[in-house]
Amino acid sequence: MFWRGARQRWWRRVAIAPGTALPQRRLFLLPTRFGLGWAGLVLLLLLFGINYQNTLAYILAFWLLALGVVTLLRTWRNLLGVSATLRLPQEVFAGGEARLGMHLTGGRPRTALELHGGGASARVDLPDGQGEATLALPAPRRGVQPLPLLRLETRWPLGLVRALAWLECRESLLVYPRPLDDEEPGHRLAGAGLEATDFAGLRRAEPGDSPARLAWKQWSRTGVLAAKAFSVPPRQQLWLDYDACRGDPERRLSLLCARVLAHHRAGDRYGLRLPGVTLPQGEGPRQRREALEALARCVPPGAQGAER
Repeated sequence: MFWRGARQRWWRRVAIAPGTALPQRRLFLLPTRFGLGWAGLVLLLLLFGINYQNTLAYILAFWLLALGVVTLLRTWRNLLGVSATLRLPQEVFAGGEARLGMHLTGGRPRTALELHGGGASARVDLPDGQGEATLALPAPRRGVQPLPLLRLETRWPLGLVRALAWLECRESLLVYPRPLDDEEPGHRLAGAGLEATDFAGLRRAEPGDSPARLAWKQWSRTGVLAAKAFSVPPRQQLWLDYDACRGDPERRLSLLCARVLAHHRAGDRYGLRLPGVTLPQGEGPRQRREALEALARCVPPGAQGAER
């Protein structure tokens, strides 16, 4: 555990920020197992040639050594100068995945670049000097989730060594609660009560009116073509209250999350009451975003270790 923590601290010390071109001092070369076997073979051939004065063994050993040196330089240049720009996902719900976008630029074609972090991996080529990669990071619970340390590496062309560098993202993900459908019969479903179905009278017909809504009987009696007018029922204006929900704190927040999404789709005006937080009634995308953020940051009474 101590060595793992020390290693993580060292990685963060040498990590670069996204958007910065990778400099020489932050680029590291480590041999792979195949590369160690390659070096062992070169050493074995060299010892064989020295011991038996075998010219063919000398030629093969130095040829493999030269090929290894050229491969090392090619691997190093394949990663040098690459920069990665971070693109955070718009919305992340607990239990799903946070699809973290990365835009990589290198100034020239690059091959077989790999991104690793948080248990996710992605491979990308830069045929024209730039490319896109996506990391699907797990989001197991709601709240503020810091982004993991990302590792950018390549083993191209022969896999003898891997050139690698670390990226430290100081941004955080805000994970919303997992929506949980409410089965209570009194809860209004999305879109209910917003259809124009109540007859309100007649109005003068206009071009484009549906034939089904034209008052043909009125036209036959008066000779004036009229159209039926319908009124839209008033939208609900309601409060979503944490204390009115049943279950454990996370279940309550999940129920409220589902209700926020449903009432937003229905176009209702709604407010939100949480422990220590009251969001005034409103509507639209801004109200939806503020309500979801309040649910994600909510610290239920008695909760321990919750992140704001």
